[in-house]
Amino acid sequence: MEWNLDININDKLYLRDPKTSDLGKNILRNGIIMIEEIGIEDFTFKKLAKEMNTTESSIYRYFENKQMLLLYVLSWYWQWLEYLVVFKSNNIENSEKKVDILLDVLLLNTKDYIDGGPIVDKRILHMLVIKESSKSYLNHDVTKFNEYGFYKPYKALCSRIAGIFKEINPEYPYSRNLASTVLLMSRNLYFFMQNLPSLTDFTETKDISNTKTFLKDTIYKSLKVLS
Repeated sequence: MEWNLDININDKLYLRDPKTSDLGKNILRNGIIMIEEIGIEDFTFKKLAKEMNTTESSIYRYFENKQMLLLYVLSWYWQWLEYLVVFKSNNIENSEKKVDILLDVLLLNTKDYIDGGPIVDKRILHMLVIKESSKSYLNHDVTKFNEYGFYKPYKALCSRIAGIFKEINPEYPYSRNLASTVLLMSRNLYFFMQNLPSLTDFTETKDISNTKTFLKDTIYKSLKVLS
């Protein structure tokens, strides 16, 4: 994949933009793969440097710490999802069709991606987001990070989703609540389905289509509109 989609990342997240060099791109690619495999808790720049056959100090030239690397990747991902939602729903008037597109994007139930970003299988990136994204804001630094604007892409995606819900029912007073809930559920349900299946109704058929059906049901019943 090439860097065909140019996404602007908050410059407080990095010391040197990794998009500007081959080493930086390799840090992103290998970092994503390793974080997805072992989790952010066990991930270190020392391990990443060993995997890349480079020095730990070379990675620190790009990112202050692993939390900034994770936030950088997530910032790119949320903006990528918003681009997909806009691109795939462009010129579509039917609101129900927009909801279908939205859920397919959130669940990565689509093959025609927009190229760009880390040169890595987007499904690996998607799994990293499912496993690790909540850790980026469920921490003691959330207020400070929010002041720095690190969560702006996540908020923008939620706002985009809420806008779709407002199209369906302009009188619904909780469109942002529903948007953030659906965005969170799209990740958590998959994780539960694969790892804690008794928390779901999908213990036998761990199919992503079940998650989509449930989310549609939640959306339309919340909006009090029959699909």
